[in-house]
Amino acid sequence: MKAATHPREANALLFANFRQAMTWVHTWFGLTLGFVLMACFFFGTLAVFDREIDRWAMPATRFAPQPMPSFDTVLRPAYEALQARAEADAGSLNSGTGAGTLQAQRLWAYATHRDPVLSIGAVFAAPEATQPARSERASLDPRSGALLPGGALAIGSDWFYPMHYHLNWPWLNLGYWLVGLAGVVMLVALVTGVVMHRKVFREFFTFRPAKHVQRSTLDVHNMTGVLALPFHVFFAFTGVLIFAGWLYFPVSATLLQPLGERHAAQEAATALPPQRAGVAAPLASVDAMVQEARRRWAARGMPGEVGFLDLYHPGDANGYVSISRAGSDRVALLGQAIHFKASTGEVLREDPPPSAVASTHEYLSGLHLAQFRHWLLRWLYVLGGLMGCVCIATGFIFFVEKRKKQHAKSGRQGCRVVDALAVSTVTGMALAAAGMLVANRLLPETLADKGGWEKAAFWAVWALAAAHAFWRGAPVAQARISPAWREQCWALAALAVAAAALNGLTTGDHLIKTVFTHPYWPVAGVDLGLLATACLAAVAARRLGRREARQAAPATPAGAATPTQRTEAAHG
Repeated sequence: MKAATHPREANALLFANFRQAMTWVHTWFGLTLGFVLMACFFFGTLAVFDREIDRWAMPATRFAPQPMPSFDTVLRPAYEALQARAEADAGSLNSGTGAGTLQAQRLWAYATHRDPVLSIGAVFAAPEATQPARSERASLDPRSGALLPGGALAIGSDWFYPMHYHLNWPWLNLGYWLVGLAGVVMLVALVTGVVMHRKVFREFFTFRPAKHVQRSTLDVHNMTGVLALPFHVFFAFTGVLIFAGWLYFPVSATLLQPLGERHAAQEAATALPPQRAGVAAPLASVDAMVQEARRRWAARGMPGEVGFLDLYHPGDANGYVSISRAGSDRVALLGQAIHFKASTGEVLREDPPPSAVASTHEYLSGLHLAQFRHWLLRWLYVLGGLMGCVCIATGFIFFVEKRKKQHAKSGRQGCRVVDALAVSTVTGMALAAAGMLVANRLLPETLADKGGWEKAAFWAVWALAAAHAFWRGAPVAQARISPAWREQCWALAALAVAAAALNGLTTGDHLIKTVFTHPYWPVAGVDLGLLATACLAAVAARRLGRREARQAAPATPAGAATPTQRTEAAHG
């Protein structure tokens, strides 16, 4: 009769099976959506300095950050120019009168402490109710009030930044959903990773570079995962949280709709006018309203500058002006606006302090979006993002290294495919970003739709990198390293150096000028980052080349002396 299993042995067996299940979940969940997570981390890291990348990509914006300019003397003529442009596009410009057939519904302006140019926009109602409203956006030089030429692309804030949360794939919100799913999978992978690695504290200090590739890669994977674990958990969670109420779990429009309707009824008495009254009214001095808003903020103990300016129904009796304080000195985003009657300048209402739930949401969202003025924390975000990239990349490499010998013996191509996808994601993504910067400096500033050409260059370089990775991946099926890693590292080094050099040649803002003679750190920082990337890529390429050479060298028979041993024996 078989003896009964001891309870301690049964518990150990159960825990072992549970850990094996967690290992399976960690491996395959991380593999299937790790490519999306790599894009989120890489472009999220670049987005920490998106405004500085904008300055590099648009030389006309390379000046000191400016506060919100005067509405009465600077912004009003700019909005009139926007209206004239919208009417010209619609084919209904009334020259000489200054008043067209389009009617302004909303005018807005946005300023930050890191952005020298001002973002402005307007929504105009069409003369026919059946026609859609026309929206216009522009960048404004706040020093002169001149609109910057169209066609330029703010590569940092309009391309790299949205890339990390919807992959620049807004069609049917599929990009948002894919990134949200990847965020949830990352949380699962982090939890299962902790379960797998019982000796987390020891792995924090364990790195054995002299061991074979599989062991040292796993050490780096574990070390970066443990070191940045709080960072990874926080950003995965808040990344999902930001879009949860709007897209993933819109409970405010479903489960909480009765509560929302009750609150709306209670606030109806203090609500701002939702529509035009149809009665013409002049616009009072907006500058005076800004001064009053600043006075009220100072009285609350939170003096500051204007971050967001909104005008609704201008020229109508129901028009009002909303002024929000810039939030660069706090973690939470813009909020607590002060609303004025547009025709008289009297205060209609002040937004009350947010509730505890709303404050928590604003704080967590503000930590994720990092719009505050704190350079040390911003650099820590970059460090955490880079460790996330390293953790994911080494996870891919470990997966291939662990299985490629077995696949080579059985003739399977699974590791070759995974390795090619890893190359396309890790080095290919960096090549696409560097190639976009090179295209930005090569294409003339006056080129029509220059931004469209830059986007095309980005996707073209990435597609070429993916094709090259699959084309050069045959050695992986023979349990050797793919030369695509080395070749794309050399290509990345070349493109990064070319981008920094072209910036100096085409704009005159080389590193000697931007660091020493006329310091301008937004541009200097991007150039230095490109050169650092080139150095790291070149070092990686040299090491990969030596590893390929060792794998290609014929094996020394057992007992035979190596060339070094024979030389030493001869000298002896």
